[in-house]
Amino acid sequence: MEVMDAAFDPFWGEAWNRMQIESALAIGNTHYWLIAPHGGEPDEGQEAAGFALVRQIFDEAELLLFAVSPQWRCRGLGARLLGRTLDDMKRSGVCKVMLEMRRGNPAESLYRATGFVPVGLRPKYYRCANGDRIDAVTLSFPADEQNN
Repeated sequence: MEVMDAAFDPFWGEAWNRMQIESALAIGNTHYWLIAPHGGEPDEGQEAAGFALVRQIFDEAELLLFAVSPQWRCRGLGARLLGRTLDDMKRSGVCKVMLEMRRGNPAESLYRATGFVPVGLRPKYYRCANGDRIDAVTLSFPADEQNN
């Protein structure tokens, strides 16, 4: 939750609260990955620099949340975390990963560099703190070569 609070600007309304996270994890098909500032998995009690939250249904998955704390950005941690997450999902039989983000999200460059491609648009899906509406962009990652 510390990473969530630091990484998501309240203006955009993208962060989840503790109850939403706990409910997602209780379902059983939702998993998370953490990354420490040194680039590996954090040891017990060690600070997390970022996280990924993924829901898997059969051979497809949805990247629900992905964040790196601002103080640890621009060090390759996001790319390392995303790569590890995608590799683990592929090993568990996932063939396609979807995610949805607000148009203009700076993480889009990381997603595209990793191989995600835009496949859909939800006009005026997100509501900002000032009432403005922003489109949601759906991206897809074909986790195996046959789906490219």
